Amino acid sequence: MGVLEDKARARLFYRYLSRVYDRINPFVWNEQMRDEAVAMLDIGPDDRVLDVGCGTGFATTALLERTEHVYGLDQSPHQLERAYEKFGRRGPVRFHLGDAERLPFADDTFDVVWSSGSIEYWPNPVATLRELRRVCVPGGQVLVVGPDYPNATVFQKLADAIMLFYDEEEADRMFTEAGFTEFEHHIQQASPKSPRAITTVADVP
Repeated sequence: MGVLEDKARARLFYRYLSRVYDRINPFVWNEQMRDEAVAMLDIGPDDRVLDVGCGTGFATTALLERTEHVYGLDQSPHQLERAYEKFGRRGPVRFHLGDAERLPFADDTFDVVWSSGSIEYWPNPVATLRELRRVCVPGGQVLVVGPDYPNATVFQKLADAIMLFYDEEEADRMFTEAGFTEFEHHIQQASPKSPRAITTVADVP
């Protein structure tokens, strides 16, 4: 387990990263990549969408262009403070401070569940994917963006020491164990030299 897959360490990490997150994030996960991922989903204007690990609201902004019914959840109060600055505490997004492993929502609450830049911090990814499936309606969609496993050995060792990185084969295993039967992976990249993201779109059975 990487050092940032510990929840307390991850919260401390984001306490400081939240101050510069929106300036650093585009080098790894930019607007074009985000918008391409949103386009992989079938979001209608009446759909309820949950953004798990919403952070400062980078993805939330694009989701709001598809529907007014967007909910955001993050375990970092410092990230949420930045999101409040953008959307307000009682604005168009209903924000929740909470844990992705124990989502504070009933079964079958959302039509779409989105999570970008969060899975790499989950201590138990399979259990958390089950939670995402639980709160999504049958026939809905779950989209998860995480860091693709690097090719170079030296970067692999560094990646394993920090947080979860995974390839398509590992993604197949995690999503299958979480109860998904239909899903597809897409590799996204900000530039040829930047880290790759693996984006999985899964149908909820």
